Amino acid sequence: MISAILILSFLIFFHELGHFLMARLVGVKVEVFSIGFGKKLLCKKFKGTKWCLSAIPLGGYVQMKGQDDSNPLKKSEDPDSYNAKSPWQRILILLGGPGFNFLLAIIIYFFIAVTGWQKLAPIIGKTIPNTPASKYLKSKDKIIEINGIKIRTWDDIKRAVDDSNLIDIKILRDGKVLEFHIKPKIEIMKNIFGEKIKRRIIGIFPSGDIVKVRYSLPEAIKITFAKFISDATLIIKGLEKLITGAIGLNTLSGPIGIVDLTAKVANLGIQPLLLLTALLSVNLGVLNLLPIPALDGGHIMFNLYEAIFKKELNEEIMMKLTIAGWIVLGGLMLIGMYNDITRIFG
Repeated sequence: MISAILILSFLIFFHELGHFLMARLVGVKVEVFSIGFGKKLLCKKFKGTKWCLSAIPLGGYVQMKGQDDSNPLKKSEDPDSYNAKSPWQRILILLGGPGFNFLLAIIIYFFIAVTGWQKLAPIIGKTIPNTPASKYLKSKDKIIEINGIKIRTWDDIKRAVDDSNLIDIKILRDGKVLEFHIKPKIEIMKNIFGEKIKRRIIGIFPSGDIVKVRYSLPEAIKITFAKFISDATLIIKGLEKLITGAIGLNTLSGPIGIVDLTAKVANLGIQPLLLLTALLSVNLGVLNLLPIPALDGGHIMFNLYEAIFKKELNEEIMMKLTIAGWIVLGGLMLIGMYNDITRIFG
């Protein structure tokens, strides 16, 4: 529980730090930097900014001079205010939060890649009867090469099989290197969203052994960005399927579910906890870029409108859209919390 709250607070702090630094970069005064919402429990003023810890640790905010999310019509035209800056400068400030979330995830993935990424070892636990692998492979075989490519982790096997109609596979069995030619077969399976997809399989399960892989600097950079793009793509696809109705609202999770999951992962060790932190950071960055007025993405849309049409959006329309945005977010959070309670307490 404590670890979950600390991680969420850190993610929020890093997000708001991005906004803070970009605001200071373009000369906007930041009046309040708060971790959490509601009643301020502790505040300390430093270089013109009130740094606060508030009662509800499920969010946070940076209040800039001339900006108030609860009243978007409240403005200040002082040179150091948010409103006095150009739309492009404001967009830079707004991108700072999600950008720092992405940066944090990239730092975590890179750190793990160079210090040693714990992954499933390419050791067979068992083969499935009547599959291509069952004719050639056995339990405890270690796969060392597929189609001339060195295999270091179980993920490498999956990628190699997915990309090939016929594989040349080298294994280590009882100290001897053996080579086989195996033709994967196509099977209908379900992906993470429950959709039916075609996949090439050879019919093997991992043993569950763990191997620690340290990547060279060029490899670590490649692995880091591949992992980041994979996570961001998965989150975007999930949102797309939620919007189109391909998956239901019952799949949504809220703060209770995140706290519960984080507490469970914390028991597995520091690396799983770091990986979850990175995934949550990517998730926070992507969600904040959605074009919902109460989020960074909504404010970016308002500023893009002003930059393109050389005039601000009608104040009444802006107010109505902002209220609608808060209603949508509040509704989604309530649905997520209901789903969390149902899943956890059954």
